[in-house]
Amino acid sequence: MNLATFLNSKKYDNEIKEILIAIQIGSIDLYNKLNQQESDLFGSLGQKNIQNEDVQKLDLIANDIFINNFKKTDCIHSVLSEEEKEVRILNNSGSHLIAMDPLDGSSNIDVNIPVGSIFSVLMNNEEGFLQKGSSQRLACYVIYGTAAMLVFAIDNEAYGFSLNIKTSQYILTHPNIQTPKTGSIFSINEGNLNSLTKSVVNYVKFCKELNSNGKRTHTGRFIGSLVADFHRNMLKGGIFIYSKTNDKPEGQLRLIYECNPIAFIAKATNSLSSNLKEEILDVKPEHIHQRTPFVVGSSEMVQKILSLQISERT
Repeated sequence: MNLATFLNSKKYDNEIKEILIAIQIGSIDLYNKLNQQESDLFGSLGQKNIQNEDVQKLDLIANDIFINNFKKTDCIHSVLSEEEKEVRILNNSGSHLIAMDPLDGSSNIDVNIPVGSIFSVLMNNEEGFLQKGSSQRLACYVIYGTAAMLVFAIDNEAYGFSLNIKTSQYILTHPNIQTPKTGSIFSINEGNLNSLTKSVVNYVKFCKELNSNGKRTHTGRFIGSLVADFHRNMLKGGIFIYSKTNDKPEGQLRLIYECNPIAFIAKATNSLSSNLKEEILDVKPEHIHQRTPFVVGSSEMVQKILSLQISERT
């Protein structure tokens, strides 16, 4: 079943359907760009974005692709993008807001590591983009790897659609995604180990413990692309950790357009997420580019690291 047929079989309102179709069209266009292998598409522009990160050429290409597609639907009031300092208004009468990271993990493009696009969809109200993640109507990401897959969550259900490149259609391949309650994968940048909190360090030590037979209990897997790390752990069972460090006391990842949509999808798959103080979806944003510590993954693994956090405080 392709995405359009799937959406027509559901009772989602027409605006949600329009938004998903716009993401579909934009992501296929971007996937084709990523696979053109034209040298002038790759590399840095030599400038910084609002996050003080190097802007890749494809960052801006991805940003423009999705905004141009969102302009074609009247239901989107405005877009908040990682690549733009201010919110961009598209239609004053639009009923929905979209926050996005148009190309997550873009620094990995030149070395052929999977990248992705992340989207959070909110109702347009007086709070604007400063709504709790629990207010999201829809969350979606697209991963561009050996194959492209579009994953979205709505009404506490998550679905995965894989791209058929011959027909340029997303086909339902992962209905009702459910993450295992526990897993063997822990994903963390261990280069930060000496600047992490005691509870996170203790969790990494716990993961490295050997069982009674002298064999490891967990395996470390860290790609450095949020979408790619989360996608693997969602399907196989695991935990992703990007906590605060000495040089980034507020954390590295952005709350509204990275952590909230991933956490919303995680909840639909029976996973848990936290900033190590409270559930990510319960955090009220204070500004649009707010950063946060982020832990997400299999429920029992997240509960374990939270128990160590509680022990550290007591």
